[in-house]
Amino acid sequence: MGFGGGNMNKMMKQVQQMQAKMAKLQEELEQKTVEATAGGGVVRVVANGKNEIVEIEIKPEVLDPDDAEMVQDLVLAACNEALRKAQEMVSEEMGKITGGLKLPGMPGLF
Repeated sequence: MGFGGGNMNKMMKQVQQMQAKMAKLQEELEQKTVEATAGGGVVRVVANGKNEIVEIEIKPEVLDPDDAEMVQDLVLAACNEALRKAQEMVSEEMGKITGGLKLPGMPGLF
């Protein structure tokens, strides 16, 4: 009994095409960004598709030397939200290629 060589070749070509699309998408995602704010916009954080924080903006009016803890909390909240949005963006874009297929050895990508 064979494994249906024609079907296997077709499937391998589809997998290779998917891998090429995913590699291209990963490059594109490095350039895409998401933004999150905290404290009504006094702290703004931008993250890219590699889950890297690429920009933090803190409005001067929130910088109170007697309340540094509040600013730290706002920065932390905005960073976490930006990273969550970046992961969501990556999952959504990868899902367009894979159709929601979970591939072994690639945890967290989908």
